[in-house]
Amino acid sequence: MKDMGLTSVRQGAKGEYEKEQCGFKNHVQRQFDPQQPNEVWVSDITYYKFNNKNYYICVILDLFSRRVIAYRISTKNSTQLTKKTLKVAYETRKPTSQLIFHSDRGSNYCSKSFRDFVQKLNIMQSFSQPHTPHDNAVMESFFSNLKKEELYRTKYRSERDFRAAVDRYIVFYNEKRPHHYNANKTPARRESEFYQRQESLRMR
Repeated sequence: MKDMGLTSVRQGAKGEYEKEQCGFKNHVQRQFDPQQPNEVWVSDITYYKFNNKNYYICVILDLFSRRVIAYRISTKNSTQLTKKTLKVAYETRKPTSQLIFHSDRGSNYCSKSFRDFVQKLNIMQSFSQPHTPHDNAVMESFFSNLKKEELYRTKYRSERDFRAAVDRYIVFYNEKRPHHYNANKTPARRESEFYQRQESLRMR
């Protein structure tokens, strides 16, 4: 092709093919309705610019209830950000059954360091198809709400003020904000009711 002056229409096609062969598969396939907590977690990173500095927000949601189970804010968009967020989620939730962790194909999630960490935790990793945001639509929706309901509506006086606002929003989102998907229950309430039913069945 070089000798003939030809170029590929899709420059990244080979790279994406190689990723697919190395196990970068989509195990979720837009099935966003697991039957119990800690069955599927989804994650993504967004950023917010404050005082000419980018702040990267990494979030992990439990797909069952749409609950935010971990989040971290950093001035660096690095693999360490995703690893630390997943570590918090894992230590908080302590999943005991097979867990799928779904994200896009950002370098933070595709790096060998992160993939080795996921494998060490015995988690199955799942990836959206390239340039297909609908494959991770629940995370896209969460970030849209975060920005419309909080970040774009407030002028922060300091970094500390910004970080505190994100903290408050996560509490609001988990414990006070009703979700249509949860039959207008909060994520916290949906999970609480699930575990109450499980306990009731166990006691019978």
